[in-house]
Amino acid sequence: MKQKGEKLTTASGKPYVENENTMSVGARGPLLLQDFILHEKMSHFNRERIPERVVHAKGTGAFGTFTVTNDISQYTKAKIFNKVGKQTKMFARFSTVGGEKGSADTERDPRGFALKFYTEDGNWDLVGNNTPIFFIKDPKKFSDFIHTQKRDPRTNCKSPTMMWDFWSLNPESLHQVMILMSDRGTPHGYRHMHGFGSHTFSMINAKNEIVFVKFHFKTLQGIKNFTNDEAAEWKGKDPDFAQRDLVEAIDRKDFPKWALKIQVMTNEQVKKFPFNPFDLTKVWPHSDFPLIDVGVMELNQIPKNYFAEVEQSAFAPAHVVDGIGYSPDKMLQGRLLSYPDAHRYRLGVNYEQIPVNKCPYSIANYERDGHMRIDGNSEDAPNYFPNSFDDIYVDEAYKEPPMHVDSMIADWYDRNGEGDNDHYTQPGLLYNKAMNEYDRHNLVSNIVGVMNGITGEKKELIVNRQLCHFFRADAKLGMAIAKGLGVNLDAVMKDLKH
Repeated sequence: MKQKGEKLTTASGKPYVENENTMSVGARGPLLLQDFILHEKMSHFNRERIPERVVHAKGTGAFGTFTVTNDISQYTKAKIFNKVGKQTKMFARFSTVGGEKGSADTERDPRGFALKFYTEDGNWDLVGNNTPIFFIKDPKKFSDFIHTQKRDPRTNCKSPTMMWDFWSLNPESLHQVMILMSDRGTPHGYRHMHGFGSHTFSMINAKNEIVFVKFHFKTLQGIKNFTNDEAAEWKGKDPDFAQRDLVEAIDRKDFPKWALKIQVMTNEQVKKFPFNPFDLTKVWPHSDFPLIDVGVMELNQIPKNYFAEVEQSAFAPAHVVDGIGYSPDKMLQGRLLSYPDAHRYRLGVNYEQIPVNKCPYSIANYERDGHMRIDGNSEDAPNYFPNSFDDIYVDEAYKEPPMHVDSMIADWYDRNGEGDNDHYTQPGLLYNKAMNEYDRHNLVSNIVGVMNGITGEKKELIVNRQLCHFFRADAKLGMAIAKGLGVNLDAVMKDLKH
């Protein structure tokens, strides 16, 4: 019998012996209600599963460090970047987007790329994807879009018809759709993909000067993707491929690394830019806004307990630090509200007290009570401000400069407004310039394969509408997809004229 280690106890600390047998009336009689160990074990078991994330449900995580390699203090006063060689502890969570927790890691899907940096000015969360753009540019469309990536309310199956119907009705999605349908939509695990903050953020320097930035994390392992056939094969071989790949790499001390680079745009450049630079469906050309080296992220520690530190991790783009700010990016503005709200629902109002989410430095505020308050609830300290009893003060050094807006008119600007509706130039450049012949072949093959899943009486309408978008991006792309689908081009050309 095992004698060393800690005693077996109840959650309240009472040692007990009978962990496998329930008290009963005789060997074959009914069980007794008084055996509360049975109830404690079963009641806890019944509550072991917290609600899974609505999106990004399946993921993996690791701790690591971020090291500054280049001075960018001319752009930001953020303390995480204030010295070359400085190291900051961090946590990363990678994920698929549309699937449930039991889905396969090699599904065709964007990949979440969420980072938490534990800085002395608070936690900075950078919550992005493995793509620099997204399907939509207004947050009101987000829930509708995600519904199309989930399950059909009648069949409870994934539905290509739903997906392509939505995409064909939202041409702004074309750029991201083409990335998703390329081999970049099935990355070879998480170590071999880039990560992006995706949104436009701002940086503020010591002079309170503001610039706008985009964050890029370039994998130092090299880009590596599955083909569609390889991804399908690995779904059967190992649906947890990406999870296992990251854990095993770190266990053998093959620590994955990413180089952080930024693009910078001044206010003057914003005013002269040919399209809305805060539009999440578009990229900033590297030729005009070259990448600037910042530092290196290394992941070197797998969490000891997946649930405690990965499942309960919570990231929010609202969590910025002094020297990093927001922008007028509409999708970012929507996420500032929705992400913390999702965490309060899933984990509780005090989710930032969970160790993986907790700032390791001093916290002082007047938030009290609520579900799962575990830090002593500030004991007998005042719960209001201002007061005459404590010494918490407002440090004016952290005051943010004002944000200048261009208009005094509030309105519901639709996709036909503001002259920012060129949804085809950048997808065309992606196809012709960024992709080689091998990439283009696989893109067309993947699109044809998925679009062949469109069914129902609206099939022809949806297919032709989406084909029009491909033709407007590039005629050769449209022709190749139409040929693969066996579509009558006369109907498509008629739609193109409209």
